[in-house]
Amino acid sequence: MLGLSYFSFAELWSPLFLAVMLLLTAGYFVLIGPLSGRFQGSSQVPLWRRLSFIFGMLALYLAQGGPLSLLGHILFSFHMASMAFSYLVAVPLIMLGMPDWCWRALLKRYLRPLRRVSFLAQPVVAALLFNGLFSLYHIPVIHDYVMLHFAVHRLYYAVLFLTSALMWWNLINPLPELRSINGLGQIGFIFLNMVLLTPACGLIIFAGKPLYATYSDPQTWARAMGYCVSGSPAELLQAFGGPAFFGWLSPKVDQQVGGIAMKFIQEFIFASMLAYVFYHWYKKENGQDDAEISGPSSELEERVLTRV
Repeated sequence: MLGLSYFSFAELWSPLFLAVMLLLTAGYFVLIGPLSGRFQGSSQVPLWRRLSFIFGMLALYLAQGGPLSLLGHILFSFHMASMAFSYLVAVPLIMLGMPDWCWRALLKRYLRPLRRVSFLAQPVVAALLFNGLFSLYHIPVIHDYVMLHFAVHRLYYAVLFLTSALMWWNLINPLPELRSINGLGQIGFIFLNMVLLTPACGLIIFAGKPLYATYSDPQTWARAMGYCVSGSPAELLQAFGGPAFFGWLSPKVDQQVGGIAMKFIQEFIFASMLAYVFYHWYKKENGQDDAEISGPSSELEERVLTRV
């Protein structure tokens, strides 16, 4: 399927990366289990948080180490799916899996030196950082450079992961004392993120020609593939001839599908988050109104009963 049979198990599943992800997941369960007593205010982590962490790690592994990662080097549409899974699915799920007492311990013990740059987590700054770096990465000349230089590629992806976490922190922060925005502010923040990613997706979708040599030029493609599969670029070219060997879509259509997929996934995730935030904000506002209405009424009833 999709030419995956041409690659080895190690190239498809990245056993080393899989081992790292399994160790991190095991460490998570040790942290919230046997070691939880060492943390102030610790409590039992509910099942939904545990499942959230597991699915987040699974999404990150598939996007960065599994077949989706390999396909992302072959077809641009899968590359965009990999980016969406990495930064719009995996990051919030992993963060939701961490209980509040873990976040407090992490911020108090290990992230205290970073307080000087805490402004990076402010809503507008965080939104501009992540969406700006994501859009910058998809400028063709920058994208091709990053894909052809392994160290730069890993560093850029790590920075995107961190800025994605800063962006999501404004929406799923479980610590009331550190929340910068609530209710309508979060709704506005979601709309801001939806708008900021639109230009990059629009450039990709409506371009009149293939933009990325990594997915259209056989020589460039072979060099980029050399970082995730065995064999020299010359051997890859001799075996496959280029990315067209694996694609049933032309490079231009594949590029358009990638841009549409990225925008659709982003819209779906943020629309779901928008509904969640709006529901809880509306519920909270109604609760406050009800309290204001019922308060005086209860007080009046108490006075009447006292007089009687």
